[in-house]
Amino acid sequence: MQLPTETFGDVMVVHAPEDISEDHADQLQQFLVSRDRLQIILDLDGAESIDSEGLTALLDAQAALRDQHGDLKISTTNTVNRKIFEITRLDNQFELFDSVLDAVKSFV
Repeated sequence: MQLPTETFGDVMVVHAPEDISEDHADQLQQFLVSRDRLQIILDLDGAESIDSEGLTALLDAQAALRDQHGDLKISTTNTVNRKIFEITRLDNQFELFDSVLDAVKSFV
């Protein structure tokens, strides 16, 4: 899996694929934890579907990054994606930001 990324110092922004579901969850998790940065922001604005396997992959990626003293944070203005995190109560697990810039600043 190849996804567009941007690097801001020690922080990497990963732009999510359209589909974060069972078909791509493992690949996304591997992509997130194999970067050369441990502070990752996943920009979900382009994601059109997220299922439970996708959410589990994000949790697993976050745990792996935290084990290495990093973290995974979420940026999205997409109200549907934000609602998914609220309904599943994962908004208590992940820091959610309205903009990539705010998320990048949170690592400083």
